[in-house]
Amino acid sequence: MTVGFLGFQTTIASPVTLSGIGVHSGSPVSITFQPADPGTGIIFSRSFADGSSVEYRAVSSNVGNTDLCTVLGTSLPRSVATIEHVMAAFYALGLDNVIVEVEGAEMPIMDGSSFPFIEAIESAGMVNLGEKRRYIRVLKPVRIESGASWSEFRPYDGTRFEVEIDFESPLIGRQSWKGDLTANVFRDELSRARTFGFMRDVERLWAAGFALGSSLENSVVISDDNTVVNVEGLRFADEFVRHKTLDAVGDLALAGAQFIGCYRSYRGGHKMNANALKALMSDPTAYEVVEAPSRSQRVRAREFVPVKVQELAPSVG
Repeated sequence: MTVGFLGFQTTIASPVTLSGIGVHSGSPVSITFQPADPGTGIIFSRSFADGSSVEYRAVSSNVGNTDLCTVLGTSLPRSVATIEHVMAAFYALGLDNVIVEVEGAEMPIMDGSSFPFIEAIESAGMVNLGEKRRYIRVLKPVRIESGASWSEFRPYDGTRFEVEIDFESPLIGRQSWKGDLTANVFRDELSRARTFGFMRDVERLWAAGFALGSSLENSVVISDDNTVVNVEGLRFADEFVRHKTLDAVGDLALAGAQFIGCYRSYRGGHKMNANALKALMSDPTAYEVVEAPSRSQRVRAREFVPVKVQELAPSVG
């Protein structure tokens, strides 16, 4: 595995703002990516009309609800929702330190994928901050199960995802995506895959206060007769599993650092991703924190050296 920026931490070169609507709230939202100092991590800072604000570090200990998206914060009126597509873009491009200023309850859904965030980051540019980046290296298998679903981390000399889905819908069926994650792989194979849903679930979701901003402009919609409603069709024949993989990348970014290992899942989702990550991080014998050795920065992951840390990514807010 060759590490971007030679193993050093990064931030965004200049602020960049994106606006849209929240897929669940249906309300307008605006976000701005601001540069941040080394060691800051990813911080979501939500401001309110009364002048108050709340901050959350994007780490698993701050995750609240994971039913239909990943949410930071346990108090719904002061939470930040649907962060997974933004976090996937940060993780894949190797963007370590950013303050995300949020005006609204969730991230803008844009076109339902991570690609608009990739474009925004690449247009703003990234800066090498000159301080070493730390990684979480998986040392032994860690597995969780829930009914027929399961997720696991396994040791691997790189960063790899193996995601499989299995839907009763004949349009989707059983699909899998496997690959080593790099910025180019994510951009070309995963970033444009959109969120999806079934027409039959719409009224139930609306009644529960979800998917109020969902439309054919930001979601792949599957009709009751198992056809794609969107006129343009699918972007990939297996767009569904590619989006599930995209979600997994964003959810696992909440480790607070990039990981060296393989993540595998079958019939997973946000909750399974979050619980697998918590299982890994709760077992200090299952991982170690490492960084590139000083003698050489262009090294394979197996050559990374352990470092002693009291806490990898402390909670904020």
